Amino acid sequence: MSFAHAIVGKYSVPAWVRNGCILTEQFTMAEPLIPDEVARFVLDKIDSVAQLEALLLLRNNRETDWSVGALAARLYIQEDQTAQLLGVLQAQGFVVSKGSDLALYRYEPASQELHAMLERLAEIYAKHLVPVTNLIHSKPKPRIQEFADAFRLRKDK
Repeated sequence: MSFAHAIVGKYSVPAWVRNGCILTEQFTMAEPLIPDEVARFVLDKIDSVAQLEALLLLRNNRETDWSVGALAARLYIQEDQTAQLLGVLQAQGFVVSKGSDLALYRYEPASQELHAMLERLAEIYAKHLVPVTNLIHSKPKPRIQEFADAFRLRKDK
């Protein structure tokens, strides 16, 4: 199964589309918008667009220590959602936290491979925002939502 999407390249009008790739008049396969390894990374690690945006904001401000409130304000999401996102990103090795009373988070990937893959994703996301967000939305229900739903069920009882 290929996760790749296709671009037309120099051709403005494709002959037709087959298996997610655009075939040009010469019937050659175009380059994928999202390479398979990056698509797998998104499907394995990114549960929502908000999570990706948080990760990219932290990455773009590497020297900044972010509180949950400050990051929530920049992302226009609730603090409890931001805290969940940061917990997932920390567990995945993207960020580290400091402080006990007021936790502060900073982008500090656990490995060079993790950093390199995020760099590739950031470059692709900047150029192909819609295909990346469509890929994120195509996932089954995210782990974060399942976690939140577990609390919602308890609240309803």
